[in-house]
Amino acid sequence: MKRTLIVLTTALLAACAGTAPSGDREVKTDSDQTDTDRRAGIRLELAQGYFSRGQFNTALDELKLALQAKPDMREAMNLRGLIYGAMGENQLAEEAFRRALTVYPSDADTMHNYGWLMCQQQRWATADAMFDQALAQSTYRAPARTLLAKGVCEARSGRLLVAEKTLARAFELDPANPAISINLSEVLFRNGELQRARFYAKRVNDQPEQVNGQSLWLQLRIERKLGNTGQVDDLALQMRRKYPQARETQSLDAGRYDE
Repeated sequence: MKRTLIVLTTALLAACAGTAPSGDREVKTDSDQTDTDRRAGIRLELAQGYFSRGQFNTALDELKLALQAKPDMREAMNLRGLIYGAMGENQLAEEAFRRALTVYPSDADTMHNYGWLMCQQQRWATADAMFDQALAQSTYRAPARTLLAKGVCEARSGRLLVAEKTLARAFELDPANPAISINLSEVLFRNGELQRARFYAKRVNDQPEQVNGQSLWLQLRIERKLGNTGQVDDLALQMRRKYPQARETQSLDAGRYDE
């Protein structure tokens, strides 16, 4: 896919990786926790914090301590795969997810993250299989997140019509998610469905807390294709005023509308 689909990656770093609530586990309270649980939990929280800040080596050190205390800690096993993936250690990441699924064969979070790792490596068939397995778990409580990742992966592999259907399903489940709306709009734009694409992009850009340079650039290109000159001028003004250094604004100024 061309560079305009980079929004699929940046939006998904937070939306696609991580863990979601699972209905097949009871809520742990302080009275349920052993000293080992507490120690492992503290290390896991530290690892998650370092990971979110991009301090991957420190996150891995803390995670190792969590797993020393509790080797079968589900969240820690999953996070190990995410950290290795973020470090570019794809083989270690894959091994970590496989190991986690050996211990927790029905864990949809791990399936989801494993699928996203495969998507990043363009291993489309394996990615599809892992996303589908996650979605098949009856207790999984974040299907929209996995449908978003699956749709992104399908778009990246050139299966735009399939991606459109998948992202439309994600939107039905989570219409307030701007990442879903923008990615669906992008795919519709690629498929020549300009009016529908405009609807989803404008939906995001009409919300001040959701709008960004990528969403404005997407709508601008849609409006340009539709011949809406006034809207194009207004969106260009917003981009230059709010995001003068953004890559999308640079493309605008250079007239590179088809990137």
